[in-house]
Amino acid sequence: MTSQLLKSISYIFHPLLMPLLGVIFYFSKTPRFIPDPVLKAKLFSVTILTVVLPMLLFYLLKTLRKVNSVHLETTDERKLPLLLNSLIIALVLIRVLPQNEIPELYFFFIGILISTITCFALAVVKFKASIHMIAATGFFMFAVALAIHFKININGTIALMCIILGAIATSRLHLKAHTPTELIIGFFVGLMPQMVLLNYWI
Repeated sequence: MTSQLLKSISYIFHPLLMPLLGVIFYFSKTPRFIPDPVLKAKLFSVTILTVVLPMLLFYLLKTLRKVNSVHLETTDERKLPLLLNSLIIALVLIRVLPQNEIPELYFFFIGILISTITCFALAVVKFKASIHMIAATGFFMFAVALAIHFKININGTIALMCIILGAIATSRLHLKAHTPTELIIGFFVGLMPQMVLLNYWI
């Protein structure tokens, strides 16, 4: 039972969902007025580009035998998906969330792009940083930054995210997907870009 629960955590909090979760969280907390058509268009575009398109590309890569499983268990398997994801995030920045429209989300995705490129560089040198931790930590830092920026109380969300981060780390260790070092490096690869970029929008 415990094993199944820990395994399900890796799927529920999959890295592909974290950028979209950040966008949803922003729209749910921002005090700014955003017309419904704009909001829906942004959510739809981000969903297609950051969730649906990567899934389709994964199945294409699997068909071409470039990857073996959704977990991308080896560093060689990671390179092409990470490179393609970097291009997708760049497309989001150019076409969906340019800086002059919603700067908070623009810099959130800049942080995601930096983390993705860093993860790719680590894969090139045969180091497998935890993508789960990178994505979850990036979202966590963004949520905290929004709370500071908009002066809102999200203590409950912060407490829940701390529990979720612990659960993700436990899940990845239990499944023997990562070592403690890979989880710690993943934590900082997700955290540091978001933290550094705070200087540009807070």
